[in-house]
Amino acid sequence: MDKNLNRNRLRFALLLGTFSALGPFTIDMYLPSFPAITADFGTTASMVQLSLTACLLGLGLGQLIMGALSDVYGRRRPLMIAMLFFLGASIACAIAPNIGLFIALRFIQGFAASAGIVISRAIVRDAYSGPELTRFFSLLMLISNMAPLLAPLAGSGVILFTTWVGVFVALGVLGLFLTIMTVFRLEETLPVEKRVPNNLKQMLRNFQSLLKDRQFLGCALAQGVMIAGIFAYVSGTPFIYQNIYGASPQLFAILFGSNGISLIIGSQIVGRMSHRISERRFMLIGLLIAVASGIAVFMVAMLHGPLYALVASLFLFVGSIGMTSTASFSLAMESQSHIAGSASALLGLIPFLLGSIISPLVGIAGEYTAVPLGVIILSTSVLALLFYLGLVRKPMNGLA
Repeated sequence: MDKNLNRNRLRFALLLGTFSALGPFTIDMYLPSFPAITADFGTTASMVQLSLTACLLGLGLGQLIMGALSDVYGRRRPLMIAMLFFLGASIACAIAPNIGLFIALRFIQGFAASAGIVISRAIVRDAYSGPELTRFFSLLMLISNMAPLLAPLAGSGVILFTTWVGVFVALGVLGLFLTIMTVFRLEETLPVEKRVPNNLKQMLRNFQSLLKDRQFLGCALAQGVMIAGIFAYVSGTPFIYQNIYGASPQLFAILFGSNGISLIIGSQIVGRMSHRISERRFMLIGLLIAVASGIAVFMVAMLHGPLYALVASLFLFVGSIGMTSTASFSLAMESQSHIAGSASALLGLIPFLLGSIISPLVGIAGEYTAVPLGVIILSTSVLALLFYLGLVRKPMNGLA
């Protein structure tokens, strides 16, 4: 299997990257439609943001369950079932009659989409280790990080010709495509002899051992709170860009999507330089950049600075996420080959759980202030740095 993966490395990365991108598409594609959804359902901005919270909760809890199941039953079968559920939930969202049911369906949609994220990462750990794991994961990030660039653009393109309903129909088509790819293109990477027993106590012991691993826990918490800041950005910018700065849905999509380029730059720097600079060093550099950009976002929000200053500060912040995501994944997963699905699940649960709590706070002061966004991004950046310094970094090694 390894030789086959090496011969088809790019094609394999494209396939896994598509599954990994399902989460960002589920989150980002409907963002330009927030004002329209608010008007159609006759509800408030906070209620629409709650649909994002529900999706994030589904993505987080789903990873915990789907990752553990993939260690027991293999990678293909849970992934195929999840893609069928994603297809059904997407179509159901399109015909939801009220905001309450829409929120519930977004939870189901996120839960199903989680399988694409967590199982694709577990497959990478099945196939690679060491520096090769870092390099391949950076290639996976290159592909999957195109999703934040493409998803809002695709969403704004769809609503040029139809309503927000068309966005969820398009997501259903994507779910159908991924179901077909799972059946006909994806090989099983976890042999039966390497699967863990179908034992709830053993699964709980696996999670307990992960939580006792300082390096794993430190990386998971540091990256978790960083991504929680990203979710605050995702939840807040549709209203900040459009309501405060007067951007059109199409301009919002371009500004929001441009940060996909920043993610790509950050992750590729780590992937290409991993043979020269350690993951620990990259992790610390990325966190320091996050703190600096967090200060800039906070100052722009407090002073109601120009749009370009906010966009530039967020671009830098998102780039730091690209660096820390790639580095933290390798640091956290390097000693977890025996329970890669559970480890990947826990890595996924923490940011989505924190993000689901934090993202609604962006709108706590209303639709016409960016101050909560600045406070959240600065706070999460500082907290992530403290988690890394307290649990992961080895002081005697300096930056290494």
